[in-house]
Amino acid sequence: MGSILLDLLANSGFAGLTYKHIIMIVIACIFLYLAINKGYEPYLLIPIAFGMLLVNLPFTNLMMAANGRDTGGLLYYLYQGTDLGIYPPLIFLCLGAGTDFGPVIANPKTLILGGAAQIGIFGAFFGALLLNMSGSEAASIGIIGGADGPTAIFLSSQLAPHLLSTIALAAYSYMALVPVIQPPIIRLLTTEKERKIKMEQLRPVSKKEKIIFPIVTTMLVLLILPSSAPLVGMLMLGNLIKESGRVPKLTETLQGSLMYIITILLGVTVGAKAEADLFLSIETLKIVALGLVAFATGTAGGVLFGKLMCKLTKGKINPMIGAAGVSAVPMAARVVQKEGARANPSNFLLMHAMGPNVAGVIGSAVAAGIFFQFFL
Repeated sequence: MGSILLDLLANSGFAGLTYKHIIMIVIACIFLYLAINKGYEPYLLIPIAFGMLLVNLPFTNLMMAANGRDTGGLLYYLYQGTDLGIYPPLIFLCLGAGTDFGPVIANPKTLILGGAAQIGIFGAFFGALLLNMSGSEAASIGIIGGADGPTAIFLSSQLAPHLLSTIALAAYSYMALVPVIQPPIIRLLTTEKERKIKMEQLRPVSKKEKIIFPIVTTMLVLLILPSSAPLVGMLMLGNLIKESGRVPKLTETLQGSLMYIITILLGVTVGAKAEADLFLSIETLKIVALGLVAFATGTAGGVLFGKLMCKLTKGKINPMIGAAGVSAVPMAARVVQKEGARANPSNFLLMHAMGPNVAGVIGSAVAAGIFFQFFL
């Protein structure tokens, strides 16, 4: 009887449990707490954290071949959708079906603000190079500054898969902290007078304009930068499906069930890459620090360019809307609205901020395309 118990113990997970596994299990539980109790990006942080938990329980063999077999575990096969770059473009397809580009069409100048906010991506990229990281690693880290989780996952899965879980967690953590990180930067870079600026109501956008926009944008962007096709192409296809008004069932599926299915698969497989030996390293701390710098720099870049546009338009543009150029939709736009109402209770900036906000989605996808072209 004693030998049976000893044999059972020797083959249990307890026998293979190391201090690194315990640390990763604790980290996974902390992320689960933040997602469930605090509501920080729960749709993705819950599956990411649970995937992290699963892969760090010894002998589960969910991400690798077990006992010398050639076949992998469950998460190994599900991960192929992430590894082959399938899940993130599908997420963009779903996002497109839920995005209204009306504010951008009504005020095309906001496209420039969405582009200006991407400066954080390239700032972090060069910072990572200075820390002796490779070009592909630096590009994957820099994309965190776009505050676009699917884009960060897509790029890092292709260029630096060993950093995937850390980059994904950093990206979604900073996205969840948008209401904490952005307001101090906005107040630091703008005056009270600038924050009080009221903007004119946006003109109505016709259905025809909304249908033409994704078609023309796809052609222009992909002719200039073909490597951005997986993300930009899927984003615009989803938007065209929605704006056509001809296939409501497809729109409903993209906005609902398909989005949630792909989110679960993407999240749990990304989390499953957070194995203890890979995650617990100095590189992880560098990524977290550079991600924060990228995000803060992107916010600052958008606000500073907003100040320039404010001067050029003689006070017709509230510079705060530039902060929404990071593509954390719609959280960044809500932060701008809140700050505008705080300075002037009659101020309503939400729709104006949505312009650079959705433009930032396109901007981060284009930035990913640039890195993809140079480092793949």
